[in-house]
Amino acid sequence: MALTRWSPFTEMSRLRDEMERMMDRFFELPERRAEFGATMWVPSIDVYDRDGNVVVEAELPGMKREEVEVTLEDSTLTISGEMKREAEKKEEGYYRSERRYGRFMRSIPLPTPVKANEVKAKFEDGVLKVTLPKAEEAAHGKRVPVE
Repeated sequence: MALTRWSPFTEMSRLRDEMERMMDRFFELPERRAEFGATMWVPSIDVYDRDGNVVVEAELPGMKREEVEVTLEDSTLTISGEMKREAEKKEEGYYRSERRYGRFMRSIPLPTPVKANEVKAKFEDGVLKVTLPKAEEAAHGKRVPVE
């Protein structure tokens, strides 16, 4: 048996590698987590500032307006709903299914106070666009109707 010299730098390198693997797994994209048994999915969003408004756009392909709920609570916008599978196919021949189904919820902390009574949500072509006019004071809870 050959003896090897112990080095604290080798141990620190191994610890760093293990920490990086752990952080990669923790911050993994939601789409990849589905491969490992997670049932919830999270829609992709854009949040930007335009013309005195905070605008949030969420991709919800294949969904209907009635299946989406938008709420504003304090300084957090929440988009939730459920994408249902219309009819389960019992046919053979499937090699892989990557389409997402099931409940989802996405809470977005807003970067600035907004006017809760003037929030507008519009759903068109699979994209939900929520326009939140900026305000001086923080907003209170409100359900936002989706057009």
